[in-house]
Amino acid sequence: MSALFSPMKIGNVEVPNRFVNSATHECMAKETGEVSDELVKRYERLSKGGVGLIITGLMFVHPTGRGYKYQTGIHSDSMIQGLKRLVDSVHQAGGRIAFQLAHGGRQTTKDMIGGQTPLAPSSRGRDPMNFVKPKEMTEEEILEIIKAFGAAAKRAVKAGADGIQLHGAHGYLINEFISPFFNIRTDSWGGSDEKRFRFLKEIYQEARKVVPDSFPILVKLNTNDYTPKEGITPSLAATYSGWMAELGVDAVEVSCGATNYSYMNMCRGNVPTAELVKGLSWWEKPIGRLMIGKLEGKYDLEEGYNLEAAKKVKPVIGDIPLLLVGGMRTVSHMEEVLENNFADFISMSRPFIREPFLVNKIKDNKMDKVSCVSCNRCLAAVPNELPVYCYNKGFPK
Repeated sequence: MSALFSPMKIGNVEVPNRFVNSATHECMAKETGEVSDELVKRYERLSKGGVGLIITGLMFVHPTGRGYKYQTGIHSDSMIQGLKRLVDSVHQAGGRIAFQLAHGGRQTTKDMIGGQTPLAPSSRGRDPMNFVKPKEMTEEEILEIIKAFGAAAKRAVKAGADGIQLHGAHGYLINEFISPFFNIRTDSWGGSDEKRFRFLKEIYQEARKVVPDSFPILVKLNTNDYTPKEGITPSLAATYSGWMAELGVDAVEVSCGATNYSYMNMCRGNVPTAELVKGLSWWEKPIGRLMIGKLEGKYDLEEGYNLEAAKKVKPVIGDIPLLLVGGMRTVSHMEEVLENNFADFISMSRPFIREPFLVNKIKDNKMDKVSCVSCNRCLAAVPNELPVYCYNKGFPK
């Protein structure tokens, strides 16, 4: 039997195969943040399609952490009923689901969070996409957000989720605190690797206090921020991963790129200039077309583009499962990664957007390579406030 179809545990949850749906913002929730029928159907399809573990798109844990109009919320007890409906649907279809908990940090707008200035560990620079200079968080605000992550973890348990993932990648708030590029504080929350790591450490400990023993807590970690000045590097990611292993984190997923600073490093492949520009306001379009157009042809997809970083992280976390995302496209390569113990799970995003039943097809020997061509129109849907689907033939008119 292929290693791809051998079961493995993450915490107390047995995952029947090694395929993980990597968290992808769906743009499918209601404007209130509540779960919609469309969101339920998306994950029900993936469950029926054989995905071993589904990690949802990022759920905001606090009103100041909302990054997108149709983003799922887990910031209030009023969300639990809808989240439970989502979980029940996945379970009935035979799947397992973990909620990704996140705070957008500086990667949001004033309008999105009720007129407030976006929060960040430091007020360094204006955001290159939203053009907003963030507010440096006070001690009181930091502790409030840590508590909000804990409260969200408790809601995930009440909703019946099989686990949670703390989003420490892609330029969102946890990533901002642990990155030397974003965090230039000199107090007890910054100034050294240990102090920058404190924010993630305390969030993990707050969550662990309120969830059952062995309830899986995963972390998504950047291995390279690709920011203008050095942020997280593979060696620093390995250091952080070792500390997470000591804390008792149940699994680590390695990724890269900060959404608003290095979008194409994060996803690689074609640059969908026309679709990305379409989501800009009229005054942003000319400069946007020029800037985005310059990226074309520079980010061709390299299969397993986070693999070398994974090889640095895996030895320091030992038996703790490592999830590898980033351009995994051929079955033979996926098997090679597992057989060589470079990673324990294969995480994918875009391939599952195009083919929800991908895992079943691989199991039935009906395909040896995914059909996703990394056109990235599915991800360009987000700034256009369109739900995440495969738009390989273009956006609807």
